[in-house]
Amino acid sequence: MNVNDTNPDATGLEQLQALIASGKSAPIGETLKFRLVDITDGQAVFEAEPGRHAYNPIGTVHGGFAATLLDSACGCAVHSKLRADQIYTTLELKVAYHRAMTEKTGTIRAIGSVMTIGRRTAYAEGRIVDANDRLLASATSTLLVMERP
Repeated sequence: MNVNDTNPDATGLEQLQALIASGKSAPIGETLKFRLVDITDGQAVFEAEPGRHAYNPIGTVHGGFAATLLDSACGCAVHSKLRADQIYTTLELKVAYHRAMTEKTGTIRAIGSVMTIGRRTAYAEGRIVDANDRLLASATSTLLVMERP
């Protein structure tokens, strides 16, 4: 499911609330086993269980897993601030990795928050924490805000 399957007149926040209410997730969430669990005005929270499905050759969770979660959290935080006639895309994502993740890490949360949003550009930050609120990865993101075609 994607948010385009929801009411086309809904705001970004309403679209994402409908996605959560449906119990479904975007295809990338199904592939990497993560889900949007909370959305408010300017903040998005995803949950995931890191596992062997996301391992790299050295036996830890691939950095791309964290980057994808952070990109999703930052993007959906911005999405929650958009009007029905707007869309966005990520221009830049800078990720810092603080602790390795493995299948023993347990449930993690990726929290994205809007720092500022203007007519054309938005800035967001994200962090991934474990159940003990230890920081695993963080990111800053620059996003382009556009009119829906």
